[in-house]
Amino acid sequence: MKLFMKFPEGKPKALTLSYDDGVEQDIRLLEILDRYGIKSTFNLNSRYYEKDEYTYEPGRIHRPLGKTRAVEVFSKAIENGHEVATHGYTHPFLEQLPEELAVYDMIRDRERLEELFGGIIRGCAYPYGTFNDTAVDALRACGLVYARNVVSSENLEIPTDWLRMPATCHHKNKNLMELADKFVNKQPPKQKAWLFYLWGHSYEFESDNNWNVIEEFCEKVSGKDDIWYASNIEIYDYIDAYHRLRFSLNGKTVHNPTATTVWFEKDGKIFKILPGETLKV
Repeated sequence: MKLFMKFPEGKPKALTLSYDDGVEQDIRLLEILDRYGIKSTFNLNSRYYEKDEYTYEPGRIHRPLGKTRAVEVFSKAIENGHEVATHGYTHPFLEQLPEELAVYDMIRDRERLEELFGGIIRGCAYPYGTFNDTAVDALRACGLVYARNVVSSENLEIPTDWLRMPATCHHKNKNLMELADKFVNKQPPKQKAWLFYLWGHSYEFESDNNWNVIEEFCEKVSGKDDIWYASNIEIYDYIDAYHRLRFSLNGKTVHNPTATTVWFEKDGKIFKILPGETLKV
C-alpha cells in the first residue's frame, strides 16, 4: 500500500511565513501579504503592551508597537487569517534560564497575548533563536506545540520535531529566489509534500532599504493552484490531523477522529475524509 499526505484540496505544497517582535514595519508587511493572499505568523513580546504607545527617537529602526496599535493591527491580521504566537514576555535567552523561569516568561507571554487577542496561543519563535532541552521542556509545559528556531535548512522538508523547528530560510538568504523558483516550478517527489517556511523581522526591510525583496518573493509564490497558503498553526494542526487518521489493518477503511478535513493519496488516488467520517478506500 502506498499512502501519502496531501495538503487541503489535494495540494502538494504549502507556504508559511514567520515574523518576529511586533514592530511598526509589520503594518507595511501585512499590507503586502494581504495583497498577495499570503499568510504569516507574528511572534510577539507582550511586555511592550504594558504601555499604550511609545515615542522613539528619530532614526531608530526597531520600533515595537505599543498596546493600542498592536491590538488594532494584529486583531485585524487575525481576522485576515494570520496568527499571533509567543516570542517571550521579555525576549530572554531561554537556554540561560532555569526551567521554572523559562516557563514563567513564556507562559506570561502566552497569557497576556490571549487576553489581548482572544483565542488560544499554541506557537512560538525562540527569542534570539537559541534553546536547549530545558527550554524545549519549558515550552511543552506551557502548552506550546511548535517553536521555530533561526536555522535555515534550505530545503522544503516538513518538520519532524516541531519544538525544534527550522525554517527553509531567512529573507536575507542569498538563495531565497532560487529556492522560491524550485518551490513554484517543480513538483515534490510523489511520496512527499513540500513546505516553504520563510522567516525574518520586518524592520530589516527598512534598515536594509529592500522592501522589494518581500514584494518580489510574494509575487513569485502567490496565486498558485498547487500551493496552500497557511499560518504556522494551521500547518501544524493539519499535519497532526493526518497523523491521527486511523486505518484498518488491510488499509481499506479509514476513520478521521479529528475536527479537520484531511486529504491523502492512496495507491495513486486522492481521497478527502471529513471530520468524524469513516471511509472505504
